[in-house]
This record gives sequence, C-alpha cells and structure tokens, in this order.
Amino acid sequence: MDTLPKDKLFTTSFYFACLGNFFLFFGFYLLLPVLPVYLLDTFHASIAQVGLILSCYVVAALAIRPFSGFLADRFQRKTVYLIGYGLFVAAFVAYPMVETILLIVFLRILHGLTFGLVTTTGNTLIIDIMPSSRRGEGLGYFGIANNLAMATGPMIGLLLLESGHSYNSLFYAALACGMLGYVCANYIKVPKKERSETEPLSLDRFFLKKGIPAGISLLLMAIPYGITTSYLALYSKEIQIHGSIGLFFSLMAVGLISSRTFAGKLIDRGKLLSVITSGQTIILLAFGILGLLGLFATNYGHAVSILFFVVAILLGVGYGMIFPAYNTLFVDLAPNNRRATASSTYLTSWDLGIGIGLVFGGSLSEWFGFSVTYETGMVLVLLSTVYFIRKAGPAFQANKIR
Repeated sequence: MDTLPKDKLFTTSFYFACLGNFFLFFGFYLLLPVLPVYLLDTFHASIAQVGLILSCYVVAALAIRPFSGFLADRFQRKTVYLIGYGLFVAAFVAYPMVETILLIVFLRILHGLTFGLVTTTGNTLIIDIMPSSRRGEGLGYFGIANNLAMATGPMIGLLLLESGHSYNSLFYAALACGMLGYVCANYIKVPKKERSETEPLSLDRFFLKKGIPAGISLLLMAIPYGITTSYLALYSKEIQIHGSIGLFFSLMAVGLISSRTFAGKLIDRGKLLSVITSGQTIILLAFGILGLLGLFATNYGHAVSILFFVVAILLGVGYGMIFPAYNTLFVDLAPNNRRATASSTYLTSWDLGIGIGLVFGGSLSEWFGFSVTYETGMVLVLLSTVYFIRKAGPAFQANKIR
C-alpha cells in the first residue's frame, strides 16, 4: 500500500535529486540558444562550424554513456555522480578564458563528456532512492525538472543577452546554477551499495543487450525530435508563423509536464506498453500535421499558425508519455546491479537518434524542403510504433525481470 514507508516517494532525498537535476539542466539550457550567437560574434565562425561545434557536445555525451553505466554499476553511484557533477560545473569556468575555435571545440567535448557522465548516473541514482512500486510516477516527476529547465532556461538566456548582459555574465550565471545543483546533490541520501565481486568484462557490462529492440524503437522516435529542436525555427520562418518560436517550446514543455503527471501512474498500474503506443500515436499525428502545414501556409496563414502551436502541445504530451515509460522499460529488463547500464542504454539510444536528426535533418531539408523532412519524421514514428508493437513490446514481455 502507498501508506507504507517503503512506498513513500516524496522524501527529502527525492526533492534534492529533483532540484539538482533542475539546476543541471537549467545551466545547460541557459546557454543553449546563446552559444551559436556567441560563436558567430566572438569567433566569426561560419554556420557549418557552429553546427560542428554544437554537435561535438552531443557526440561526446553519447560516447561516454556506456562507460558511465559501467562505472555507476561498479562503484558507489553517488560518488560517481558527484564527481561527474563537479566536473560539469567546473567546465563553465573555462568558457570566458577560451580564445580560439579549436579550444572551444576541445572545451565542448570535455563538457559533453561530463554531461553524459552526470546524467547517466543521476538517472540511476533517482531509481535507487524511490520505491519500485512508484517508479513510473517518480521518473515522471523527476523528468519534470528537465522540462521546467527546458521551458525557462532558453528564454531567460535570450532575455539576459537581449538586455545587454555580456556573454561572460551568462557563463557565470550558468556556473552559479551548477553550483546550486551540486550543493543539492550532496544532500541526496542513497543506500550504500554492497561491493560486488569483479566480473569479467563483456558487452553486457556496457550495453544492455536485452534492451536492443526497445533501443531501436526509441532511436527512431528521437530522430524527428532532434530535427524539430534544431530546425523548427527555420521552418517557422518559411511558413510565416505568427508568434514567437519560443512559445512553441514553452507549449511543448507544458505538454511534457502535464502528461508526465498521469503517465507515470499508468505505468505503475501495469499499462507500460499501452502508454508507449498511445504516446507514439499522438506524436505520429503531430508530425503528420507539422509536415502538411507548409502546403497551406500561403492561403491559410492564421489557421496554420494556430495548428503550429497545437502541434507543440501534442508533441509535448506524446513525448512526455513515452519518456518515463521507456525509462521504466529498460530498468525492468535489468537486474539491480545493471541499473546504470540500463539507464545508459536508454540514454544512448535517445542521444544517438538526436545526433542522427542533427546531422541529417539539415541535409534533408536542403534537398527536399522542411515539409518533406517532417513527413519523413512521421514515417520514422510510424516505423517505430509498428516495430514496438510487433517486436520490442513482445521482447520486453519475454525478458522483463520485474
């Protein structure tokens, strides 16, 4: 029953974990829209160079995730988490000192490595401190911290820049947020993990092999998400949307937050597979509408603008449903001593899809136009949904441990 102490979700450690997660992502999102402008203004970088520098961060985070899972499973997770968090925060100090593009590339790689380490271990740490009976609900609330940061960080970063604050002041603001988060992280109380015997190294120590089918499905869902976050501003200009692109992402965050509050509870009631298929169906509809908007922009501009922002809510609701569901799915496939590996596999699948969207989204848009690009996103979501129903879902049912 929920009244038993072992089923208590909202503990002091849970609150501190959510606060630490919020400040981590707020520092990240605060700089996200500012960095391209900074690179253009300070280093006179080309658009191609900006894309390369920004992608270095994602590639580095992706590369470190399997090793992060191994470290968090092998050693005390909180120790690994605090080391990663501390290094992530320390990296902000270096930004005002960088004087060449080569050094900024090197710094972004280092920052991406620390981000991959701290997010992987943090995702595992939160699972350690919550009851398994409320895992879906807990992961939903934990993810809300990310969504709040996503909704407020870019907006505040741009407002500070537009109000005349220097780039260095923004770097120091991100540093201050990181320091606050690091303080919160120190107050998380985690059950001490018993030291296990050293096991021989194998692929399963770095990547959860039983999670590969679900990983493929999640990767296909991440590609159109990566395209959306990177190129939506350009698409909105092309179809002459009336309203700020910032409103799109704010509405998307509202959808993410609202759906996480009910999706987690449904997952804990045994509806995990239904939550994923329902969420993906909503996303399928959203990308279908988004791709068609370009065909009607000339004659139905006002209606297209309204539908554009409706799509933001639909995408938020859909992705808000599948995030905690997929996260729970991977954890349920792994024994307790492979939890971090499960989290690493979940995040690696997502990051890989985002990276593919970043790399190929621009080329696809340049060759065929944005409408075709987003309709391609719809096809990828459809493939993911069919694959999940026919392959990944049954594979989970056959291999789940809990």
